[in-house]
Order: sequence, then structure tokens, then C-alpha cells
Amino acid sequence: EVQLVESGGGLVQTGGSLRLSCLASGFTFSTYAMSWVRQAPGEGLEWVSVLNANGNRATYADFVEGRFTISRDNAKNTLYLQMNSLKPEDTAVYFCVKLPYPYYTGNYYQPRGQGTQVTVSS
Repeated sequence: EVQLVESGGGLVQTGGSLRLSCLASGFTFSTYAMSWVRQAPGEGLEWVSVLNANGNRATYADFVEGRFTISRDNAKNTLYLQMNSLKPEDTAVYFCVKLPYPYYTGNYYQPRGQGTQVTVSS
């Protein structure tokens, strides 16, 4: 059974930084691409970033504007999202998602974990 457990969220001021983590289990983590998606209050899910299985190709949504970095440690079965220069509009619950392939083929939103709350105050 795929299990994804996000952590690292919190309350930060505008311009601050957070590092999110996603611990994966129940599948061979190193052979699948992984994504981060988010959901702001009252909004639908929004794709943020994807990283291929090898960790050498990342893609970001336009709104990231160079502020976030996705990475992974396949030895630790963990996906990360380093978020810098945070803005109030980044406030959302952040989820990690397992893709069905080792590379990016489109935006997926399942399976995902329970999420971690990020709140950016102005």
C-alpha cells in the first residue's frame, strides 16, 4: 500500500522559508517520479512541481518563479520542497503525489498523503 507522509509545514512571515518533506513507503520510491501539489482555502488542487525518478529533471509551475526547489533522497525514500521568499498567496495545504511513471507525463493528484499546512502571514 502506498503511504505518503508530509511534514515541515508551519507559520512563517512573508519572505520566509520552509522545507517540506514527504516520507514514502509501500513502493519502490526510486523508480517513480514525484510531485508536489497544493490546495489553498476554498480552492481546488494546484500542481506545484515534479521531479523524475533519478532526481535530475525538475519542472515547476509558473508561479514558483525560481523560489522553490524540489529534490529527493532515494536512499531515504524522501521527497523535499525547499520554499524560499514565501508569499501570502503560497498559503495552502501541500501534498506529495506519486506518479505512475519514472518521468513526468502529466499532472497527477493521486495517490497523495494527508498534507502539511503552510501559512504565510503578511
